Amino acid sequence: MAMSVWRVVATPTALKAISHLVAERGAIMFFQSGGCCDGSLPMCFDNGEFIIGDHDVLLGTVGGCPFYIDGRQYEVWKHTQLILDVGDGAPEGFSLAAGDDKHFVIKSRVLSADELAALTD
Repeated sequence: MAMSVWRVVATPTALKAISHLVAERGAIMFFQSGGCCDGSLPMCFDNGEFIIGDHDVLLGTVGGCPFYIDGRQYEVWKHTQLILDVGDGAPEGFSLAAGDDKHFVIKSRVLSADELAALTD
């Protein structure tokens, strides 16, 4: 039986927040930036509000919404799976909230050699 592995996934809590945002606002998108000045939290925007650059990478979708990452950050994290979740507190920057006093967060885990070979891009 073939294993399916994705570069980005979402917890049930994050999927519920995404569903609520989409119902309320329409299509949304996510962007994971790199570098200390950009912050380490994923940013959530109305779809098309953030301009994707030529070097940015589409990791996949979460809850039917595209999830992009800065190309330089991708090179550092390409051996990991990003896990979108929700944390307490207001979002930073211009990100949409994940609910009342909630924000999206990223957790990650290193993929095994077998998982890397089975990546679903």
